[in-house]
Amino acid sequence: MAMDYSKTINQLFTRQLRDWDVAGRNYAALGDADVRTLQLGESTIILQYNPERRRSSAAAIDKKSLSGRKCFLCTDHQPARQKSILWGDHYKIQVNPYPIFRRHLTIVDLSHVPQRLAGRVGDMLRLAEELPDFVIFYNGPKCGASAPDHAHFQAGAKGEMPLCDEILHATIHLLADGDEGFIGYSRELGRGLFTIETTTMRTAERYILRLLDLLPQPDGADEPMVNVLCWWDKTDHVYRTAVFPRRKHRPACYGEGEGRLLVSPGSTEMGGLWAVPLKEDFDALTAGRVQALYDELCLSSDDIAAVLNGYSQRWDNPVII
Repeated sequence: MAMDYSKTINQLFTRQLRDWDVAGRNYAALGDADVRTLQLGESTIILQYNPERRRSSAAAIDKKSLSGRKCFLCTDHQPARQKSILWGDHYKIQVNPYPIFRRHLTIVDLSHVPQRLAGRVGDMLRLAEELPDFVIFYNGPKCGASAPDHAHFQAGAKGEMPLCDEILHATIHLLADGDEGFIGYSRELGRGLFTIETTTMRTAERYILRLLDLLPQPDGADEPMVNVLCWWDKTDHVYRTAVFPRRKHRPACYGEGEGRLLVSPGSTEMGGLWAVPLKEDFDALTAGRVQALYDELCLSSDDIAAVLNGYSQRWDNPVII
């Protein structure tokens, strides 16, 4: 039986918010943050005014900038008051001091190695099972990760991510269906996503790896551009995963000033929770603008069709659309 880290993590949060002034201040501020909602078809979008997320939205991730700064995920460069819990042989679990969720974790590789999903899909699924109150998420190195030079996952309180409930009611077009679960595609929530639901970790990992193998990979990149959300349903005993294929890192309007938006969408935004660091952007965003951003950043319908057909041909499964 998988270990449940809930008690240990609750104790970590209590200590960190009490003993670390940065974390305590920012979680208190999050409780008073301005929030408003937009309706995007069948999907709810939550906008959260969160000035502390500016450091993430504005992060410079080019090679020169990364080489010129100390990695904030490496233990040697972190504040003395930032504590961690060891998880497995290769990771530490920490309280994220600049939260989007009322419980926000960063799960960091103990070694300074690049952000890559290859070889870590099983880790993501095990994290989901052992942190059942959280949704685990992965930002690709050019899909929202502000530290693409250091491998990590994040986790947020499950009930605050709109997609976790919405996906249960969305129309799913099946690619493959079996005794242990299915993989399918949905376009009912304003952005295209692949969804995987299985009763075993082995099947979930197989479906995810098959999908990653088919998604288009940019020139010079080590993996497709993706955001991934994963959680464990402890009531139904199933693993649920949502994969958002991307084609762009940041929108053409990215930046500050008239007509621009300082937003760099990652997994949380794909899941329907938008942390917006500038008040003028928070006020200016509409359902139409959010839809336009999704359309610009996510794979086109033609690209998705190619993936669906490729899945059908490669694994001899009919695509139902």
